[in-house]
Amino acid sequence: MSKFGQLSFTTKLFLCLLLLLTILLALLQGYIWNSTETDLYNNLGQRAQLQARELAVIPSLIKYVQDKDTDKIAELVTDVFKQSDASYIVIGDNKAKRLFHTANSPLYVPMLGGDNQEVLKGNSIITIRKGSLGISLRGKAPIINANNQVVGIVSVGYMVDNISQLHKEKLVPFAIFCSILFVILFIFSFCFTKMIKKQMFNLEPRSIALLVKSQKSIMESIFEGIIAIDLNYNIININQSARKMLKITNNNKELVNHNLCEFIKSTDFIYNSNNKTEDSHDQICHFNDCLVIANRIRIIVDDKIQGWVITFRNFNEVNILSAQLTQIKQYVDNLRALRHEHLNWMATLSGLIYMERYREAQEFITIHSIDNQKSLDFITQHFKIPAVCGLLIGKLSKSHELGLQLNFDPACQLSALPKTITEIEFMSILGNLLDNAFNASLKNPLGNKNVLLYLSDATDEIVLEVSDQGCGIDEKIRDSIFRPGVTSQNPKEHGIGLHLVATYTQKANGYITFDNNQPYGTIFSVFIPKLDEIQRDIV
Repeated sequence: MSKFGQLSFTTKLFLCLLLLLTILLALLQGYIWNSTETDLYNNLGQRAQLQARELAVIPSLIKYVQDKDTDKIAELVTDVFKQSDASYIVIGDNKAKRLFHTANSPLYVPMLGGDNQEVLKGNSIITIRKGSLGISLRGKAPIINANNQVVGIVSVGYMVDNISQLHKEKLVPFAIFCSILFVILFIFSFCFTKMIKKQMFNLEPRSIALLVKSQKSIMESIFEGIIAIDLNYNIININQSARKMLKITNNNKELVNHNLCEFIKSTDFIYNSNNKTEDSHDQICHFNDCLVIANRIRIIVDDKIQGWVITFRNFNEVNILSAQLTQIKQYVDNLRALRHEHLNWMATLSGLIYMERYREAQEFITIHSIDNQKSLDFITQHFKIPAVCGLLIGKLSKSHELGLQLNFDPACQLSALPKTITEIEFMSILGNLLDNAFNASLKNPLGNKNVLLYLSDATDEIVLEVSDQGCGIDEKIRDSIFRPGVTSQNPKEHGIGLHLVATYTQKANGYITFDNNQPYGTIFSVFIPKLDEIQRDIV
């Protein structure tokens, strides 16, 4: 590889710009040189010819030339020569022999240059010839008497050396200008290449190309959907997973510079102006008909926001895993609660039998069997969904373990869930509301430790109501209670439950409300319509 090839891109760019500017300045200077030289020769030639014509028509000069009075000619022409800028003036007779020369050259010798015959024919001319003093630009005119006869020649000349010196003097300002311009262009080229280098993050084009290719490969290999947009929400880049989840059939080239709203319906997560200045993580929202967990990261260049990168993954896939883990956790909690309760009962029975209090032992067994059986019978008779029954039995055992009382409204009933919500989602709503009620009840020593559940599908909507005598909701977080991370407990371990409740409820076209309970606590109410929007329109 040549030494030039080993230079950095910015150095190559700087040298190429410098070379180009040098060539342009050289061409400009050559053009100016030739054009000014041509103009100078034309002007001086015209001036020499004009002076020769003016001298040729002076009557006294005509008479002196006819008489060949060299003294009078010398006296007359010398006075004229002193007022002229010409290099010399020569007067000749009708045979082109010298009668006067301002340089005191010998008289009556032929005028050199070979350009006198045309003048003797009565024509004035401009020529460049070599004379006795050297090469000169000369203007010649015939001296014509009253009889219209050519009696002599007037030659006014400018030495080429003098013209060259005059030309150089005229070009000095232009040369200075070109030098200053070259310095300015040199500084401009240097600053321009520095700016280009900064814009390229000090990377070489080959490195940038590698980064672009790597970025494309990375984006296509990531399972999450990724969309990069500018400040006008025009798509900069999008990967295959995003196109698949959003059911977009266009390829990347067709999507670039298209507005994102053409492919994703309006959502506050993307289009809300309040969300432009901050990053957002793990937000549950809808992209068209797809429920996703999304992140939005700002693209910052030179401390200014230039766009955003949106990453998202299908919430159902995450939710299935989360739900499975939740169910396992609930099963473990339920078994642990039943085990503890069973151990307490066995300890009590063991003590009664040890004291030979058989009658009290029998009554203890009968009372607890009847209470448990009543609760189990109520749950299985009023709720026809096995998963919901299992959840409520587990929560009932957990409430006993915590020293709380979970009560069921006698009007409870649930036969089936609408198509707009799955069992897992409904169990998440029910389980989170009951867990929050348990935690709130434990925090308030003044409450009666009772949690009341009302769940019914007797009307055209499923109504779920959970009330407690707990600590209530802090006024500071009432307006943001359904946002992720908002909680009155440890935010690292809590703050997602009510957000999931609100998200699943909205997905099922329902709504959730809450109000203060009397004398303490909170009442959460969830309303989920049995029919979706299309079915309601048909009805």
